[in-house]
Amino acid sequence: QVQLVESGGGLVQAGGSLRLSCAASGRTFSGYYLAWFRQAPGKEREFVAAISRSGGSTYYADSVKGRFTVSRDNAKNTVDLQMNSLKPEDTAVYYCAARSSGITYRRNYDYWGQGTQVVVSS
Repeated sequence: QVQLVESGGGLVQAGGSLRLSCAASGRTFSGYYLAWFRQAPGKEREFVAAISRSGGSTYYADSVKGRFTVSRDNAKNTVDLQMNSLKPEDTAVYYCAARSSGITYRRNYDYWGQGTQVVVSS
């Protein structure tokens, strides 16, 4: 079992930055692939970014590529999402997720956090 808790959400103006963090507890953190998803009101939850177990490989949705950076610290059991040049369309609840069997852009991850709200004002 892995417990995930996100933090760092808030209200920011367009063009600004936020850094989300996800703290994990439970089984061996380094054994999991990690991802960030987001869900805007009235829309399906969508993939944002993912990172391999070592942190050596990262993956991004086209909509955030070049603006967002995912990183992890296996010693601290955390995964972060640095979000720059934020746009109003980035407004959503952001979730971190963990999976033991590889990266996927789909929502079939084993464990999910409760989410943190990000609001980008124009």
